[in-house]
Amino acid sequence: MNKSSWQSRRRRGRRSHQQNPWFRLRDSDDRSNSRAARPAQDSGNHDDESPSTSSGTAAASSVPELPGFYFDPEKKRYFRLLPGHNNCNPLTKESIRQKEMESKRLRLLEEEDKQKKADTNSDRLFTVNDVKVGGSKYGIINLQSLKTPTLKVFMHENLYFTNRKVNSVCWASLNHLDSHILLCLMGLAETPGCATLLPASLFVNSHPAGIDRPGMLCSFRIPGAWSCAWSLNIQANNCFSTGLSRRVLLTNVVTGHRQSFGTSSDVLAQQFALMAPLLFNGCRSGEIFAIDLRCGNQGKGWKATRLFHDSAVTSVRILQDEQCLMASDMAGKIKLWDLRTTKCIRQYEGHVNEYAYLPLHVHEEEGILMAVGQDCYTRIWSLHDAHLLRTIPSPYPASKADIPSVAFSSQLGGSRGAPGLLMAVGQDLYCYSYS
Repeated sequence: MNKSSWQSRRRRGRRSHQQNPWFRLRDSDDRSNSRAARPAQDSGNHDDESPSTSSGTAAASSVPELPGFYFDPEKKRYFRLLPGHNNCNPLTKESIRQKEMESKRLRLLEEEDKQKKADTNSDRLFTVNDVKVGGSKYGIINLQSLKTPTLKVFMHENLYFTNRKVNSVCWASLNHLDSHILLCLMGLAETPGCATLLPASLFVNSHPAGIDRPGMLCSFRIPGAWSCAWSLNIQANNCFSTGLSRRVLLTNVVTGHRQSFGTSSDVLAQQFALMAPLLFNGCRSGEIFAIDLRCGNQGKGWKATRLFHDSAVTSVRILQDEQCLMASDMAGKIKLWDLRTTKCIRQYEGHVNEYAYLPLHVHEEEGILMAVGQDCYTRIWSLHDAHLLRTIPSPYPASKADIPSVAFSSQLGGSRGAPGLLMAVGQDLYCYSYS
């Protein structure tokens, strides 16, 4: 996989509605300068006697270890380790570990920069952006004329603004494919949570030509929704599901009819099957179960399949043949399940997660699985043999506040597009594409 970096564009004078107000588009020179600046700011110690951590651990292992001391292979001398609470000398085991991780991240970024650049096409993405005054703002990104070295991004805004946290979001196909965006908003103060269908046509010039028509804007009072999913299954036409605390709520947008299914745990992840009349759900308890959409919510016959992880399930993805399901959890486990035998047939090693709500990205056309870890590394595995193909470091130093968000398309921009990965970190957007 090769990377195509963004051309820097700064806002000057009057801002156009098409210019991106939230993302800064970065080129490789800007990134190199920013990477060089960040370690200097974060180091906190510029003395000549400060030990270097850039050398490998193999060289350090050839010398005897002394309790309470750290041997620097480059300076060929020992340095005393002090307790972590001592602020006078930052040389602690934790600071050494952080510097080693930062050194590894910068080294991997340098390797990425050496990759050959590639062209790609355009696509459409819905974004939820945190703003400085608090709250979130929505937009749709059109990626157009992605030709190296000049890359352009157009952000299409609307007037909607919320100061409530967005728990979950997905595309909804009410009037036509991807005609709406389904958002699950948390409650705030005396305002209850809700699920909102936002027409994509509200975003200026964002809709594909020829099908730009007025859409239905509606909101459903659904407090405390953790997850949502839109159904393309004929057994649940015009329906969406929300995962709540200890129940699943199935809502018909046109008729307003609702079905409630009681569960024993919070439902954190959901996906409808396309051919089979099933809705799969992943729970905080580690249970994964399917709801048979042909059955009512009375009795116990609606639970069709049950699988179990040892930790909270954060993502479920059904493969195209609908015979296998991929799931990840808060223990960093990613498992491929055979739905016929209800057995785990493959595990994907290397993912890092202890508490975060992180999605999976499965792309069968390219035969890959992608996930961003809590350590801010994006990992790509072979879907067929679970081999770790690539590890992409974040352009930012790792932190809880800057875990990257990624989106992948096998045809970025349509039938003539090339496979590509978009990574958003802070206000920066990066593109990684195949040559």
